[in-house]
Amino acid sequence: MANVAVVGAQWGDEGKGKIVDWLSERADVVVRYQGGHNAGHTLVIDGKVFKLSLLPSGIVRPGKLSVIGNGVVIDPWHLAKEVEALRAQGVAVTADNLRIAENATLIMPLHRDLDRLREEAAGTGKIGTTGRGIGPAYEDKVGRRAIRAMDLAEPHELRRKVERLLVHHNALLVGLGQPKLDANKVFDELMGAREAVLPFLAPVWHLLDGMRREGKRILFEGAQGILLDIDHGTYPYVTSSNTVAGQAAAGSGLGPSAVSYVLGIAKAYTTRVGSGPFPSEQANDIGEWIGQRGHEFGTVTGRKRRCGWFDAVLVRQAIKTSGIQGIALTKLDVLDGLDEIKVCVGYKLDGKRIDIFPASEEAQARVEPIYESFEGWKGTSAGARSWTALPAQAVKYVRYLEELIECPVAMLSTSPERADTILMHDPFAD
Repeated sequence: MANVAVVGAQWGDEGKGKIVDWLSERADVVVRYQGGHNAGHTLVIDGKVFKLSLLPSGIVRPGKLSVIGNGVVIDPWHLAKEVEALRAQGVAVTADNLRIAENATLIMPLHRDLDRLREEAAGTGKIGTTGRGIGPAYEDKVGRRAIRAMDLAEPHELRRKVERLLVHHNALLVGLGQPKLDANKVFDELMGAREAVLPFLAPVWHLLDGMRREGKRILFEGAQGILLDIDHGTYPYVTSSNTVAGQAAAGSGLGPSAVSYVLGIAKAYTTRVGSGPFPSEQANDIGEWIGQRGHEFGTVTGRKRRCGWFDAVLVRQAIKTSGIQGIALTKLDVLDGLDEIKVCVGYKLDGKRIDIFPASEEAQARVEPIYESFEGWKGTSAGARSWTALPAQAVKYVRYLEELIECPVAMLSTSPERADTILMHDPFAD
């Protein structure tokens, strides 16, 4: 059976939640494998809106198993809130349909505080973090001092690990002019979070291996986008984890052969939240128009997104670094009614044309976009559920993008509704 990894091919917010939810009908298990609760996914099902940021999008589908892998950093307090919010909307969340990797790293209040303090101290050098403690939690993981989910089941060892963790964090706090943390208070906070986590713990790698051997279909759900990858993104304006499809294996405990198809999600235009380079940004009336039409506000933070034209160079680069085999193009309907649509097809850097996005932060800030103009369409693509229902010029636009990014469009989304999706290639068929 084919197993599919879904990744964002831009700076996140591409509409992964809807696509994963749509694909989860064909899957047996949905796995989140990186990131934390800074990843906002909005699902609209029969007019009912579900907002998720930590739980896999498959959780709203009865009969599907949702898994939070070891590559995710987990805030237990947020987990409890999200579970309760879904239960209030009539969604069952139990150990029968949600499992959490016992070796996943925990986000603690001290991580959130450190995130905020450092961002405030950065002044004009802010990177636009969500302030949710994601980065500091990953730092502790790499530094081999993290508190992991399984540690909550061993209080005597947990106290020792908290004391070891605070040797590092209290030194940071003193350097930032803040008071030291008390180990007893931090320990008590964690003990209070046990019931939110312990009932769901499992050796996820073993669970998934068994399901794979049984021929179950696994859907790997990425968070953020490839352009926010810690290695391949617009560093340092990136997230704190690897967002490329390769992380699906490491972040779930399965080998790379477990992923048989990589589906990238890209908007028919481009958006970005927070600081960092954005060559095709339209800080003008057209950018405002796209933002209003596309309801471009962050699911998690509510921040207004920066908007611009589709950047074929960046998406093509994301496709190469993540091994994407097909693109799910979303929000095509937002462009309905425009007389002219532009696409970034290359850059100028120091007077020379280049066809890749440079790794240098300084060079990234200096590239100038090269645009090609495309005639818009007056008809509507909103709600289209078949290729023939699209305006002819909209079809031409999709075909044009396919040529530029050197990758076929496998799916097309024409509204936030689950059913408003056109399938050209079923990723699970491979």
